[in-house]
Amino acid sequence: MRQGVNSLSAFFSGQLAGKTSIWQQIDSERVLKVLVGNLDGMLFRCAIDADWTIHFVSAGCHELTGYTADELQRSQRISLEGLIHPDDRQAVRQSVMTAVEGSAPYRIEYRIVCRDGAHKWVMERGTCVIDEFGGRVLEGFIEDITERVAGQLRLAEAEMRFRSVFEKSVVGMFQTTSDGHYLAANQALADLYGYRTPRELIDEIADIAHRLYVDPARRAAFSGEIRRNGLVRDFESEVYRRDGSRIWISENAHAVLSPEGALLYYEGTVEDITQRRQHQAELEYQATHDPLTGLPNRNLLQDRLNQAMGGSRRSGRQVAVAFVDLDNFKIINDSLGHAVGDRLLQVVARRLSRSLREVDTVARYGGDEFVLILADQASVRDLAQTLERIQECIAEPVLLDGHDLRVGASIGVTVYPHDGKDFATLLSQADAAMYHAKAGGKGQFRFYTPELNSAAYERLEMEMALRSALAADELCVHYQPKVDATGLVSGFEALVRWQSPTLGSVSPVRFIPLAEETGLIIPISALVLRAACQQAAKWAAAGWPGLTMAVNLSAREYADQDLASKIRTVLAETGLPAACLQLELTETMLAGDVELTVRTLSDLKALGVRIAVDDFGTGYSSLAYLKRFPLDILKIDRSFVMECDRDADAMAIPRAVISLGQSLGLSIVAEGVERQGQFEILRCLGCEEFQGYLFSQALPADTVPAFLQDNAARVAAAARLTAGA
Repeated sequence: MRQGVNSLSAFFSGQLAGKTSIWQQIDSERVLKVLVGNLDGMLFRCAIDADWTIHFVSAGCHELTGYTADELQRSQRISLEGLIHPDDRQAVRQSVMTAVEGSAPYRIEYRIVCRDGAHKWVMERGTCVIDEFGGRVLEGFIEDITERVAGQLRLAEAEMRFRSVFEKSVVGMFQTTSDGHYLAANQALADLYGYRTPRELIDEIADIAHRLYVDPARRAAFSGEIRRNGLVRDFESEVYRRDGSRIWISENAHAVLSPEGALLYYEGTVEDITQRRQHQAELEYQATHDPLTGLPNRNLLQDRLNQAMGGSRRSGRQVAVAFVDLDNFKIINDSLGHAVGDRLLQVVARRLSRSLREVDTVARYGGDEFVLILADQASVRDLAQTLERIQECIAEPVLLDGHDLRVGASIGVTVYPHDGKDFATLLSQADAAMYHAKAGGKGQFRFYTPELNSAAYERLEMEMALRSALAADELCVHYQPKVDATGLVSGFEALVRWQSPTLGSVSPVRFIPLAEETGLIIPISALVLRAACQQAAKWAAAGWPGLTMAVNLSAREYADQDLASKIRTVLAETGLPAACLQLELTETMLAGDVELTVRTLSDLKALGVRIAVDDFGTGYSSLAYLKRFPLDILKIDRSFVMECDRDADAMAIPRAVISLGQSLGLSIVAEGVERQGQFEILRCLGCEEFQGYLFSQALPADTVPAFLQDNAARVAAAARLTAGA
C-alpha cells in the first residue's frame, strides 16, 4: 500500500512543507490513507503493458467491481484490461494511449464487467506519470456513472419516442414563440395548412398573427388566454391555408416554462373542425330559420327585436313591429293544394325581403303570418309610406301553374317604446291591431291603440286573483310522468295548477307569464319545489325509489345568487337525494348574463342536482353556449315532436337536436308525445325519456301510486310477451 501511494504522498508532503509547526505535526500519510480509503470510486496505478497490470487500487474497488484490493493488485488472473467490457477494450486503449503519447491527461467513459458478471458504466480520469523507479505508469480514478448513463439513455429514448410521435402523428403539432414564430411543426400540420414540408411551413409563416389567422386579433386572444390560465382548450379560429382557402381549426396548447419560470415557447395540437363548424351552422340555421321560406322564424325574431330595441335606446329613434296576415290565403291553399300555397308563401317572403332595408327584419311567424321589424323610424308618416309600399308589393299578381293569384295583407302595427317595451307586449299589440285591420275589411293597416286590447283589464283582474290564490292555497301541484324507452316510468315533472273559485280552471299558459312579469313566480316556484321534493321523497319511502322529479324554475330564480343554498335547504328538509332532483330552465335564459348563469348552474351542479334545458329548439342564442354551460339534459320542444311521425321534413330538427345532444354527452327527453308513432321514431333516434299524453296527463299526487303500479305491471307484461315471442 505504501509503495502504491508514494507519488500521491509526496504531493501532500510537499504541500505541507514550510507550514507552521501545527501543520508540520499532521501525519500526511495517515490523511492520505483516510482520503483514499473513503473515496466513492477506485484510485489506481497500473503498468503500461499489454494487460495494464494493476500495481495499486484503493479500497473503493470492492464496491465498484466486487473484487478486493488484494485480488486485483499484481494479480496474474485479473488486470485492468480484464475488467473492461470486451466490446470497449479497443476504444479505451486507443484513447488512453493517444493521451499518453501526447503527455496529456485523459477522460473516458466505458463499461466494466464486475465479479458477479454485472455490467457498470464508469468514468476513468488519469494521466501518465513517472513512478519512484523512473518508469512510466498510469495513475487515475474510476467512478461509477451507471445511474447517470441510464438516465441519459432514458432521456434519449423518451426524446426519440416524442420525436417519433411528433413526426408521425396524424394530428397537427407545433411549437411557437410567444411573438408568433414557428419553432417546430410536424408533417400533419404542414398537410393541414397545405405546405409540402414542415420546414416550408416554418419558413413561410414568419408572422402567425397576420399570415395564418383570418382575424389577426385571434393570436393576441390565444396568447392572452395562455398567460391567464397557462393553457388554452378548444380555441377555435378561422385560418388561411397556403392556397388562400379558409378552414376552421381548434387548438389545444400550453406554455412551456424554464425551471426559473420564464416562458420558453408554446406547444400544442391543431384539429381541422371545418365540417363540424359547418354542421353547427346548419343546425343553428335550421333552429332559427323557417325551412320553407328561409326567413328568420319566431325563435330568431325575438333576438332581432331585442337588437332593434337596443339600437333604439342608443339612437332615440322608434322601432315599429308589424304583424302581417295574408288575406284570402286559406282559400287558395285549400282549393289549389298545399304545394301551390307553399310556393305562394315563398313568393311573398321574397317580396317582403326586397321591400325592406338591410336594417329591417322580416320573419315568418307561422302559417300565412309574417312579422316585420322596421328599425330606425323617424316619423309616423315615413312608417305609413313603408307599409303602403309593402301592401302594394304583396298585392301584385302571382302566376303559379297557370293561375293568376292575388292576395292582400292585413297589417297591425305597434311602436317601441311608445306602445310597449318588451317582445311579448309588442307582438301582442301588433297582433291585436292586425285583427282590427282585418275586421275593417282586409287589405288595410292599423296602428295599435289601448282601446284595441281589453287584456289590460283582464290582466289586472287575474293578477289580483292570483295573489288571492297564493294566500288561499288554491294552487296545487300535479305530476306528469316521464317514461324510458321501455315505457317504464322513470320520473315526473311537477306542474302547477290553479282552480279559481271565480275564474274556474286557469291554464298555466295564462297565469305563468303574468306571474313572471309581476314577480309572483318566486313564491309559486318555492311552493312547487317544496311540494315536489316532499312528494318524491314520500314515494321513495313507499317503495318507489330512484324516481326523478323535474321542477321548472323561472329566470328570476336563476338570477338569485342564493338559489343553490335555498335548494340545499329544501333537499335537506324533505330528505330527497339531490340526484333525484332535476331543475329545468328555458333556452332564452342561456342568452342573458352568461357569467352569472354559469356560476349559478355550477353551484347547483355541485349539489348533485341535474340541469335540463326545457323547450329546446325554441330559443336562439343557446346553441353557441351549449358546451359552456354545465347541462345534463335537453328536452325537445313539443312543436318539433308533433309531426315527426308524419312528415320526413319535420324530423330534421328532432334528429339534429338528438345528434347534437348525444355528441355533447347530454340526455335527450321528448315532450309532447301523443302518438305511438312519435314514440317509436324518437326512441329509434336515441331519445332516452318521453313525456306526453300518450303515457299520461299530469296527475294529482294521490293517484300516482296506483298509476305506478299499473305502469310497472303493463311494462312487465309487455316484456314477458316479447320474451315469449
